Amino acid sequence: MKKMNDFAYYLSLFLSKYLPGQRNLKSNTIASYRDTFKLFLVFCGSVKGLKPEGITLDSVTKNMFTDFLEWIERKRKCSVSTRNQRLSAIHAFFRYVQKDIPDNLFEIHKITKIPLKRKPRPMVSYLTADELKILFEQPNIRTRKGRRDLVLLILMYDTAARVSEIIDLKVSDIRLSSPAVVTLRGKGGKVRHVPITGKTKSHLAAYLEEQKRYNWGIAAEEVPVFFNQQREKLSRWGISYILKKYVDMAKLDAKFDTGIPVTPHVLRHS
Repeated sequence: MKKMNDFAYYLSLFLSKYLPGQRNLKSNTIASYRDTFKLFLVFCGSVKGLKPEGITLDSVTKNMFTDFLEWIERKRKCSVSTRNQRLSAIHAFFRYVQKDIPDNLFEIHKITKIPLKRKPRPMVSYLTADELKILFEQPNIRTRKGRRDLVLLILMYDTAARVSEIIDLKVSDIRLSSPAVVTLRGKGGKVRHVPITGKTKSHLAAYLEEQKRYNWGIAAEEVPVFFNQQREKLSRWGISYILKKYVDMAKLDAKFDTGIPVTPHVLRHS
């Protein structure tokens, strides 16, 4: 392996082998890591005058990455959270390569010690009980899609699930026998077993019974809990669209006066 290619070589292994194989990270997380290094290459070209093929592991420095982090904050107007997310990806990459690059070990160690930036804790937004009641009244439960949407909203609220966890939810992750539990698979492969209320269980049981009429051609346990008209599991965009639609409808009620953008994350905190 030529020295001039070692950065590209190790970055390719990191993204295509290490993260999905050894770390078992989900595709969304890997895409975020990939975006970090895409931005870094843009920075190197536009600010440092370096072409990708000219970047080597013994040429990168702590100052280069601190300049990069300042650039994404000032030039690209990224938040502190995004800045820290990019830095976490950089830390992970250099911890991965440091065992194989003794020539530049001291500089790599300094890169892994670049601190995350402190940020003020934001106020946690949430919906009140009355606002939730109004929101849950919006889906038209006389239609199949409306019944699906109501169960989706209730389950997101009752389990405090992330959007990615709802997307990946399968029938096998639902246990309706007492005590009723939903199994959520989160970041880094972490698994949570979340009890659900009696009302949520009733809505979910009726919804799953209704879905049994569809012939999926796969084991019933592997069927996604929430899917679209093409019988594909809902996307992040699809869930956000559904929530926004019912929030807009709820806003026609004067009692639904949140004053905040209602996102899936707001439902988690409610």
